[in-house]
Amino acid sequence: MVWLPGLRVYLTITFVGNLVWEALHLPLYTIWSAGTLTEQAFAAGHCTLGDVLIAASTLTLALLLVGDRRWPLDRFWPVAILTIAFGLAYTVFSERLNTVVRAAWAYSDWMPIVSIAGLRIGLSPLLQWIVVPGVAFAVTRRVTTNQADGGRRR
Repeated sequence: MVWLPGLRVYLTITFVGNLVWEALHLPLYTIWSAGTLTEQAFAAGHCTLGDVLIAASTLTLALLLVGDRRWPLDRFWPVAILTIAFGLAYTVFSERLNTVVRAAWAYSDWMPIVSIAGLRIGLSPLLQWIVVPGVAFAVTRRVTTNQADGGRRR
């Protein structure tokens, strides 16, 4: 059974990667200049936990739609691509909802902005949902492939 270690590795790397990303891109939001250190730490922690829930949900949905019981050994790429696509779609929705509709947070002047279907979205959160899951999938693939062949990689 390789999917369970694969899931553990993916979620662990996702947690660590998102925690680091959230801390590093705080200056791209107004909380960097307007919030206290406690508010910034809470925001980074809160957002990281939300990121892990999103990552688990998007992976689960991708596995249900295109996965295989031998994932990540089989159907790795369809699951990875769909998971990242779902994460990006949710990010566009969430950034729009929270920066425009609810105004729960705001970008600082340092945030690079891209336009997607007429919506102005921060580049950093979009890259987060490409880079972090991309690294998590790469590590997951390596660990589970090594485990499946007993560590006999040539």
